[in-house]
Order: sequence, then structure tokens, then C-alpha cells
Amino acid sequence: LDGTPEKLIDPNGFSADGTVALTSYSVSDDGRLIAYGLSSGGSDWEEWRVRDVATGGDLPDRLSWVKFSSIGWTHDSRGFFYSRYDEPKAGEQLEQANYFQKLYYHRLGDAQSADRLVYERPDHKEWGFQGTVTDDGRYLVINVWRGTEIENGIFYQDLGDPGSPVVELLHDFDASYDFVGNDGSLFWFETKLGAPRGRLIAVDAASPARERWREILPQTAETLESASVLAGRFVVTYLKDAHSRVRMFDLAGRPLGEIELPGLGTVTGFAGRPADRETFYLFTSYTTPSTVYHFDLDRGLSRVFRRPPVTFDPARYETRQVFFTSKDGTRVPMFITAKKGLALAGRNPTLLYGYGGFDVSLTPTFAVGNLVWMEMGGVYAVANLRGGGEYGEEWHQAGSKLKKQNVFDDFLAAAEWLIANRYTSRERLAVSGRSNGGLLVGAALTQRPDLFGAAVVGVGVLDMLRFHRFTIGWGWVSDYGSPDNPEEWRALYAYSPYHNLRAGTAYPATFITTADHDDRVVPAHSFKFAAALQRAQGGPEPILIRIETRAGHGIGKPTSKQIDAAADELGFLVRALGVELPEEG
Repeated sequence: LDGTPEKLIDPNGFSADGTVALTSYSVSDDGRLIAYGLSSGGSDWEEWRVRDVATGGDLPDRLSWVKFSSIGWTHDSRGFFYSRYDEPKAGEQLEQANYFQKLYYHRLGDAQSADRLVYERPDHKEWGFQGTVTDDGRYLVINVWRGTEIENGIFYQDLGDPGSPVVELLHDFDASYDFVGNDGSLFWFETKLGAPRGRLIAVDAASPARERWREILPQTAETLESASVLAGRFVVTYLKDAHSRVRMFDLAGRPLGEIELPGLGTVTGFAGRPADRETFYLFTSYTTPSTVYHFDLDRGLSRVFRRPPVTFDPARYETRQVFFTSKDGTRVPMFITAKKGLALAGRNPTLLYGYGGFDVSLTPTFAVGNLVWMEMGGVYAVANLRGGGEYGEEWHQAGSKLKKQNVFDDFLAAAEWLIANRYTSRERLAVSGRSNGGLLVGAALTQRPDLFGAAVVGVGVLDMLRFHRFTIGWGWVSDYGSPDNPEEWRALYAYSPYHNLRAGTAYPATFITTADHDDRVVPAHSFKFAAALQRAQGGPEPILIRIETRAGHGIGKPTSKQIDAAADELGFLVRALGVELPEEG
């Protein structure tokens, strides 16, 4: 670990303009090979290659039309499992709906056309498959997913018995099941079955009747985020009011203590094999750049392994967590980060960020762009809205489908709280969100155009009556509802940003961003919304759209494009809110 690093893969060399990006990678069990995925122009489509770690050279293997796939190496390191779609029609690669994913096994050295089809379900076009191999190499575990639904299935195949069928272990699609690890045929899962904030259970594949399932860790007041098996124990990450806590338990579920973290923030990691005595985790917060820690499981000690060199003094900034009351009386948390000694005189330029959907939790995360905003005297606020996963599945469902308006009500209440508590004023308050968060901002500015001085709508879902017709949009029906369902259509139409613009209304200054290769939320959403908003604008404020080329929904955007985009967004906010730049800025 203390040796001199050697370059293995340098994404900067894949294209002259930096638009071919490394998306993910997976190392073989023996450490000799690394499979890695590439995205071109920001598309979700990936091409997978394999590199020899010792020589740094690539093998001839090339796998195309891969999307939403994991990589599961077999323990002989001769090949891996992956998922792909059939090649789309010419000219429709970035728009065609993605159905009928298939799970394959690729043997190194073979052409992709020779890959063995492991599993498909032509009777369920929405099903997707992610195959992983257990740490003992015995089983292929298949996570069966349907769009963004929380409910999933778990199937498996016994790799120790060549030719054995795929067994449908958990096939009711009645809850979420995340595979944690196994001890022989005993499988551990994190599930929300009967536990909206999560619990840990054991299922014996040799005797899988539901009445034989065993609960290892019951549901608690905190939300179970993830679990791993290391050094003969479970390492479990929880969320408490949208920030991380990490606890350890023996395999029977008895507590072994809590891992002390550097502060209020977000933790990811704790990967490894069951026998490993060491692991790594990443800690970040609104004022802490993502720092990697080495953790000694035997001694319970953490040490910094890698810390990025960011030139700023974190002691000059502070994060507060506050709670505000939404329209229906629900208590909602919000993080507020700014320079220490902030004056509450109702004049601070403030950027309010939100998401509120798909069980996604907004936890403290460092970003240089946010730091620049705060260095200019800005306040950065993040509201943990319903629709997210901060408080488990009940919190998520309270902001989904027919209850989606709760998310917008929460966001508007956050804005009103910031004004009422004199952090800012309407003229100096901006709102921002991306993707589902772009929908959030679009709905907020159409419902309350009088409440904000500026809005940033990033790669947003803005036409709620046609979102399901493109690429993976059909999979969002689990969160939004379906435009083909009359009751859900009425709910969608009631808040669809594109359909709720009113001619002659004075809308706030608005900055819309999209990209020509976005095949997640196709850019037509942004094009239509920008044109309609420009036509409807009855006030003096500008309505701008920024269209990035050779980029997509955000995946793999090169650093130069990220800097350009952040500079344009900050420039827009400075102009729209009348921010007075510091002399050194």
C-alpha cells in the first residue's frame, strides 16, 4: 500500500477531446486482468475491454451494446458474466426504448458473437439482469430488476454443477432484496420486506421456504443503507437524518461497536472478501473533499490513505442541519453550508438544491463548484425531500406517483423557510436540480414563479406525458406513474412543467442545460421546455439554454467540460442574483 503507484488505465488517452470516458471496471479474482467499460460522448452505451495488469496491454476482446450491466468474473479468471441489449436500429441508438436485456457469459479470447446466453425472459421485456459471482465462486447470483422499481427478484445458478438451471429463489417481486454475501448455500440479504427502513435476513437456498427465513438484524429507527461481510462480521452503514453511521455485528447479529467517523458526512466503501482483515472507505461532507481511509478490522483503527489536495481552509466554513415544516405538516431536514459568521440579514445569495425521487438519498458531498459559490459569499442549501430514501421506503413512497406533489411542496417550503429565517430574499434565492431534480425545479418555477430570483434546470424530465416513450424512460413509471393510466395521467398533467407554463407570466431568470448525447433523459425535454418558456415569458428576465456537444446525462463528462459548465452556471447565478464578487475573485 505504501509503494509507488503505477499507471494502469488513463482515460485521458482514449480520445483527443476527452469525450471517451472510463465508466466502471472489475478486477479478476487472481488480480491479473481488469475488465473496464468505456462510454463515448456521454452515452449510457458502453464498450467493454480487458487489460492485462502486468503488461498494461489490452486483450483483443471487445463487447458492444452493453448498458446497465455489472461484471461477474468466474474464479478461474477465464471469463465473466455481463448483460447487454440487442443492437438498436440504425439512427435510433440514443432514442430507442431499451427492452429485453439478456445475461451472457463471455470467455476471454472468444468473439462476442460466441458468448453463451445464460438467461433471458422474452415473456418479460422490462426485466434486466445483473450477474455477480459469490466470494466462494460457487454461485452466480442474478439480480432481476424492472426499471426503477424498488421490488426485485433474486435468481441463482450453481456454478459447481455444470449445466444446472437458473433457480428462481426470490420471485415474488414483493420488496427489495440486495445480496450481501453467503456461507455455502446460506444467502444474506438486505431487504425492505416488512421493514421500510431495511433489515438483514438469511435465506438458505437449499431450504428456501419463507417460514425458514431468519432475521439477523431487525429494522431500527435509522435507515439501513448497505452491508458487507468482512473478517467474520457484518459492517453496516445506516443513515441518521441523512448522514452516515457505521456499525459492526457478528454473524449472529450481536453488536460489535461503531466505527468512529471524522464528522457529519457520507460514507461509502467497506468492500472486500469475508476473510479480509482490512478494508477501505471514503468519507466526504460539504466541507471535506472525498478522502479514502484504510480501516484495520482487528484493531478498529482508521487512517487516511489518500486525501485530494484542495487549496482551501475548511475551518472557515460550517454546515448546519435544520428542520422545516412542509405544507401538510411533515418535518423535513435541510443542510445549510456557508462561511462561518454568516449574517442573517436577508441578503445572502443562496442556492437551494433538491432531488426528491427514486429512493435516492441526498447526503453531504463535497463539490468544488459549491465551494467556489461559498467563497463568493453564497449559501448552499440541500433539502432532503420526500421521494428520496433518507427515511426509508415510506419516505420514498410519500413522494411518488399520485403523491409526487408532496416533493414540490417540500421544496417550496424549504425556500420559504430560508426567506423567513433571513438567510436570503426572494430576489437572491436560486433553485437547482438535475434529472429528476430538473423536474423538481421545473415544477417549482411553474407553480411559484414569484418565489425565486433564478432557476437552474439540469437535464430535466420536463414533459411528463411522453417521458416513457424514449430509452429507459418506461422504467420511471414506478416513481411517476404512467401517462397511459387515466388517474395517473391527470396527476402528471397537473404538474408537468412543459404543460403548465402560462403565457404572460413573469418567470425568474432560468438556465436550462442538456447535451446532445443524453440517452437517459433525451434532450427533447429541454428543447421543448426552453422554447415554450421563452415564448411564455412575460417578465424581463432571460431564459437561456446551454446545449453541450459530445456529452450525455453526466456520465463521463471530461474535466474541461465540467469546468466550462460550472463556470457558465456560476456566471449565470452571479448575474441573475446580483452577487458582488470579492476583490480577489
